[in-house]
Amino acid sequence: MKTSERSSGVSGLSDEAIIELYWNRNEQAISETEKKYGRYLYTIAYNIVHDRLDCEECVNDTYLGVWNRIPPTRPNIFCVFLSKVMRNIAIDRFRKNRAAKQIPSEMLVSLDELDECMLCNSPSAEEDYEVREVACILNRFLRELDERREFEFVCRYYYSDGIRHIAQMLQVSENTVYRDLAEIRKSLKEQLKTEGYYHEET
Repeated sequence: MKTSERSSGVSGLSDEAIIELYWNRNEQAISETEKKYGRYLYTIAYNIVHDRLDCEECVNDTYLGVWNRIPPTRPNIFCVFLSKVMRNIAIDRFRKNRAAKQIPSEMLVSLDELDECMLCNSPSAEEDYEVREVACILNRFLRELDERREFEFVCRYYYSDGIRHIAQMLQVSENTVYRDLAEIRKSLKEQLKTEGYYHEET
């Protein structure tokens, strides 16, 4: 299942039609997935492993992983399903590379939109503990979101996708994505306040 040069990300088939190909064990499903989402999957992989050859292998492994999962799984939102499979594969590759003392990538991206949610005036000696605790809170927070909003958050703040791209993948308006993300940030800030990890600037 060798990947070819990435296309524009546009496919003539709907997500439902592609899923049906997988369901019927039609190998055209893989080529249609690559045409529609190959570039996006490559971007996810690159943001994690930061190596071209590793990215190609992660993308190919993702196609195989999706082929092995559909059936019995029938995804509700195909792009969400794909991104989760890719993320798990790429993170596993990142961990193996790090264990082998290869150069790590930038796995976390600092974004201005999240700055107001992540204010923390803790002493530097506690930073490692604080980071781990906030990561646990964030993971719990994401699990409580509905599938669409979790996808929007991860795309925007983990993969650094543009609002327009997210809206196109979900087939909703850009205003809907803006509104959802604003509400998510507000809820996250309240959660961090409740847990004692947000401090108002004075």
